[in-house]
Amino acid sequence: MFASLWRNRELITQLTRREVLGRYRGSLLGLAWSFFNPLLMLAVYTFVFSVVFKARWGVGEPDSRVQFALILFAGVIVHSLLAEGINKAPGLILGHANYVKRVVFPLEILPWVVLGSSLFHALVSVAILLLAQAVFGGGVPVTAALLPMVLLPLLPVAMGCAWWLAATGVFVRDIAQMTGVITTVLMFLAPVFYPLSSLPEPLRPWLYLNPLTFIIEQARAVLFTGVQPDWTGLLLYFLGGMGVAALGFRWFQMSRKGFADVV
Repeated sequence: MFASLWRNRELITQLTRREVLGRYRGSLLGLAWSFFNPLLMLAVYTFVFSVVFKARWGVGEPDSRVQFALILFAGVIVHSLLAEGINKAPGLILGHANYVKRVVFPLEILPWVVLGSSLFHALVSVAILLLAQAVFGGGVPVTAALLPMVLLPLLPVAMGCAWWLAATGVFVRDIAQMTGVITTVLMFLAPVFYPLSSLPEPLRPWLYLNPLTFIIEQARAVLFTGVQPDWTGLLLYFLGGMGVAALGFRWFQMSRKGFADVV
């Protein structure tokens, strides 16, 4: 798994750059859309939840819509980092059938390309969040520098899911129709739009079965409350994520022998 990543690192970088630029090719604003899209979504979420539904997070000023928007946006960033790979994975091999049939190509790097694209857009969104926090939220705590360490354990989970879905999606085409529903359920069953404390005490542990919940809570802790993350929890999460990645990669390598017969 790691040998393939290192051996094909230059190819992954080139394909990731092409993936990012290709998303906006032909548009008038081009790459600038990567900045405008998160700003637009931030404005929409803020209006819907803080103006229409009158939602409040219960931190800082009681009626601070800006603070509510920033806290909500942090959860959206974490969700998008995982959801983009899950949604794209089932069609990865089918969308690159020429790599399967005609060229000797390391197919296992395709999920890395999707993850690289997701990380780029997450980085842009984080930059916007930090800028807004510095201007409107009263400053950025020093612990915000630990955000990469908080997000790191989520990456092997995303890769494991992407490898499994990419391989299985070749043989079971219905998976591509299900992933959108799954990522939506993951979003609403994680504390993205609401604080975990708003749930009844008996229900809170169940939300930690969602792989997003722990990472979202830790990301908000370092971004807004200025406290150290739960290092033990992150280590355990990372070890579990590496197990998910290893299983997903193993399934992909076992299944790839049949890709050419199906594609």
